Amino acid sequence: MFSWRWPWAILIAAVVTIAVLILVWVLSARKADTQQAAVAYDVQSDLHGEQASHAMRTWRTWNRVAVALMALLLVVACLFVGRFSTVDKADEHYGNRDIVLCLDVSGSTLPYDHEVIDTYRDLVQHFKGERIGMSIFNSTSRTVFPLTDDYELVQRQLEHASNILKRVESQKSIDAMSDQQYQDVSDWLDGTQNKTNATSLIGDGLVSCAAMLPGFTYDASHAQRQQREASIVLATDNIVSGTPTYSLAQALDLTSQADIAVEGLYSGSQSTEHNETTKQMEELIEHHGGTFLAQSDGASVDALVRRINDQQMHEEERKAQAAVVDAPGWWTLALVMLVGAWLLVAWRLKR
Repeated sequence: MFSWRWPWAILIAAVVTIAVLILVWVLSARKADTQQAAVAYDVQSDLHGEQASHAMRTWRTWNRVAVALMALLLVVACLFVGRFSTVDKADEHYGNRDIVLCLDVSGSTLPYDHEVIDTYRDLVQHFKGERIGMSIFNSTSRTVFPLTDDYELVQRQLEHASNILKRVESQKSIDAMSDQQYQDVSDWLDGTQNKTNATSLIGDGLVSCAAMLPGFTYDASHAQRQQREASIVLATDNIVSGTPTYSLAQALDLTSQADIAVEGLYSGSQSTEHNETTKQMEELIEHHGGTFLAQSDGASVDALVRRINDQQMHEEERKAQAAVVDAPGWWTLALVMLVGAWLLVAWRLKR
C-alpha cells in the first residue's frame, strides 16, 4: 500500500500546470486570430483532394495522440512531485556490537581455549559490522588483537592461535611436541606470566579485557555508558593462585557500571566443575546480569559459545524497524514509457 509523502505538493503542481496551460492557450489563441486576419486566402480549398484530406486527418489524429500523451505525462509528473512512499517493516540486523574474547591461559584452562577460538573462527564469517578483540591472561594480560572489524585479520589471528593450541589439548599431544612447537606456544603466551608465584588472576584479567572497550575507566565513579552494545566472553575455571589487584566481584562491578555485559564460560576440567569456585563465579556473573554456562549443561564448549552469541544477537541486535521509504515502483516505468511514446509521436508529426 503506497501513499504520498508530500500530498500538498501534488495540488501545488497541478495548479501551476493548469495555470501554465491556460496561459499558453490564451497566447496561442491570440496569435491564431492575428494570423487569420493577415491571411488573404482560404487554405481549406487546397485540402479538398483525397490525398490531401487523408494526410490532414492523419496529422490531426497524431496531434490528438500527442496531446493525450502530454496530458498523461503532466498528471504522472504531478503525482511524482508528491513522492510515492510506503512503510517498510523489516527485521534488520545491525552489527552494532563489540565483543572481547577474554581467555584464561593458565595450565588448567589452556587445553579448552582451543574450542572457544575455533567456534569464533566460524562465527566471525557471519559478522557484519561487529567489532571483535581478544585478550589472554594468566598472572598478567596480553592483547592478541585489538577491537576491530577487519575480519581477515581476525581470521588470521584466530587460525594462528588455533594451530598453536591444538598441541596442548592433552598430555599426549604435549609430549609429542617438537622444540620449535614448544617455542611457538611459549611465544604466543609471552606477556601473560609476568608475576611470580601467581597464576590465573581472574579479576585482573577481566579488567584488562574491559579496558579494550571504548569509554571504560578503572574509576567506577567516572564510568561511561557504551555507545555500542559491549560484551565480554570470559572463559576461565576461576581457580586463582596469588593476590590479584581486583577480585572477580570488583571487576564485575566495574564492567556493570560501564554497561558491559560479561558472559561466563567455564573452561576447565569437568572434575572441578562443581567446585565452590565455579559456583561462586556463576553467582557473581548472574548477579551482574550475565549468563554463565558450563559443560554440565549438556553441551560442548562449541555449543555453549554459540548459545552465548545467539542470545546476545536476540536481545541486543534484532529490532523490528519501520521506516517510510520512497517507492515509485511501476510509476517510474510508466513515466519512461510515456516520455518514449510522446517522443515517437512528436517525431512522426515532424515528418
